[in-house]
Amino acid sequence: MSRCDERARKPWHTGCPQLHSMDVPRRSRLRLPGETLRGWRRVATAAWDGPNDPQVFGALDIDGTALRAFMQGARAAGHHVTPTHLAGRAVAHALAAVPDLNVRLLAGRAFPRPSIDVFFIAAIERGRDLSGVKVERADQKSAVAIAAELDERGRALKQGKDPSLARAKATLERLPMPLLHVALRLGAWVTGDLALNIPQLGLLASPFGSAMVTSVGMLGIPHGFAPLMWMYRVPLLVLVGEMSDKPVAIDGRVEVRPMLPITATIDHRYVDGAQIAKAMRAFRKYLEAPAAFEPALGPARARV
Repeated sequence: MSRCDERARKPWHTGCPQLHSMDVPRRSRLRLPGETLRGWRRVATAAWDGPNDPQVFGALDIDGTALRAFMQGARAAGHHVTPTHLAGRAVAHALAAVPDLNVRLLAGRAFPRPSIDVFFIAAIERGRDLSGVKVERADQKSAVAIAAELDERGRALKQGKDPSLARAKATLERLPMPLLHVALRLGAWVTGDLALNIPQLGLLASPFGSAMVTSVGMLGIPHGFAPLMWMYRVPLLVLVGEMSDKPVAIDGRVEVRPMLPITATIDHRYVDGAQIAKAMRAFRKYLEAPAAFEPALGPARARV
């Protein structure tokens, strides 16, 4: 056996001149139709995957004339009612009108929730952290009752007097980041998908209710869109902007009206366009005439 024959048995060795004359298959180039991406489009294609997010975003402006009149009447009676309180009550009204929204999803099936609960996001620790209050059976409570409940429970949150929140925060803050991610996934599955309680950890079933409401209006922000985080397990998150006077067309005339900007982030897995439209009509109908859906305003009870 020649030295070249011995080297030929080692395909990575190319020192033998005779091996260069062997036919080596060349890599064929696959030609595709279309233009080759260049510049930023090429970088963007490499940086991001295709969309797989079911979120739908919507926005509408509500004529706040009747809304403002209702709030002024409530405050004259001693009740502190804000656009956020009324928006939460309107969300409950919309969920009652479209029961398909008030469900939890599990294993390809929709399970009706036993009640319509609205979660109000609140700032705590002087704005350095976020928490919230779940108002149960919000469709059966007046806007004044919702406002009073949020005021009482919100003060307890800000003062650190909520035992469930304290247990949950203590548990989460002790976990290292890799375990925290796993714990959040597991907690969302148990409390959100299965609707079970874990009282030892301060975790309650369906902690974020049927839908969520937050506000940036009191911060002077006109409007925005809030992210619908995967662990919420709700179909809808409504954000209330700042109500301000704007020129609008009324019966062919330009008038200055108080306008309330509302944005919504919706999970498309729960509903389609027809259901969203029906819920929006119920939502708008309530906010444009809240007094038509609310009981007569009575004097506020003195705090004990």
